[in-house]
Amino acid sequence: MPPIDNVPLLDLRREPELDLALEEAFRRVLRSGHYILGPEVDALEAECASYLGVSHALGVSSGTDAILLALMALGIGPGDEVLCPTYTFFATAGTIWRLGARPIFVDIDPVTYNCDVRALAGRITSRTRAIMPVHLFGQAADLDPILALAADRGLAVVEDAAQALGSEYKGRRVGGHGAFGCFSFFPSKNLGALGDAGLLTTNDAALAERARILRTHGGKPKYHHQVVGGNFRIDALQAALLRVKLPRLDGYTAARQRNAALYDELLLASGQAARGAGDRPVLLPAVVASRHIYNQYVIRLPEPGHRDRLRAFLKDRGVGTEVYYPVPMHEQACFAELGHRLGDFPHAEAAARQTLALPIFPELRQDEIRHVVGSVLAFFA
Repeated sequence: MPPIDNVPLLDLRREPELDLALEEAFRRVLRSGHYILGPEVDALEAECASYLGVSHALGVSSGTDAILLALMALGIGPGDEVLCPTYTFFATAGTIWRLGARPIFVDIDPVTYNCDVRALAGRITSRTRAIMPVHLFGQAADLDPILALAADRGLAVVEDAAQALGSEYKGRRVGGHGAFGCFSFFPSKNLGALGDAGLLTTNDAALAERARILRTHGGKPKYHHQVVGGNFRIDALQAALLRVKLPRLDGYTAARQRNAALYDELLLASGQAARGAGDRPVLLPAVVASRHIYNQYVIRLPEPGHRDRLRAFLKDRGVGTEVYYPVPMHEQACFAELGHRLGDFPHAEAAARQTLALPIFPELRQDEIRHVVGSVLAFFA
């Protein structure tokens, strides 16, 4: 086998055996003449609800719109506050702001990168309406204390599960613990569409009905609007393509878990790494939930400057990497009026400086993983 000179962060072209099934799904939709919502969407929603163990699943236009729709269905708007971690993808906070509400940021746990549940209670005010934990990188947040706090204070919980389809908390799939669960089918996700798409889940029939109405401009019956909604509908084509891939999701997850286990084995055997915390130059992901699905495999380099130097070194060796996320929400210019300063959320700020995602996609080969690990160790040598 020739020497490896390129390991992409993600390669969406390595599953050619699906081509015929995807093409047939495309032709099925083309012949149907039904391109928005309809039977394909109904079927996908039923299959996703069954997979996740929830009562209701709504296909929507993106993971971002899933969060936006959840907040709208809960009636969140100007003057309201929603608690969320500052270390997350922009949509978590951006959707709150877009409705005229205020994101109230909390720091993260430095080992899991999920919300620091101990910080939540101190951030609740009379204006707080909801808590939005993020199941970051495919690992469930610590939901029990969040749900208990929310129940005690009369708050809704909206799970940002964009990266966590199939992740579990104490044996139950995420997305069905709070008032709503919000998922993304962005192509890089564990279950990726061939474009933008998302899913909203709930076990509350009344909330599900309200979300369905809001999904189509708030009209029920058609052209009669008691509320103002949006156009958050999923395309029938994306639903049909996702239905081809959904039965393979657990296989994708198992492959990601195998890849993560090999990374762990090789890096720990080198003596250069520790899991979660420690005094080694490389810290590996810590698994604390029932089922981590490894949407990303994120290592941490605590020594100042090591992350960026390693990333440049890996690029020279053809290894693709990504930084999730280089700027926490409280440092984003669009949220400047919230008045935060550097040092307000030290664990999030440290993670933004120190973390690096390595390739983890299901079709990654073992020799490619060994090349990535060899390159990481060569950097420290």
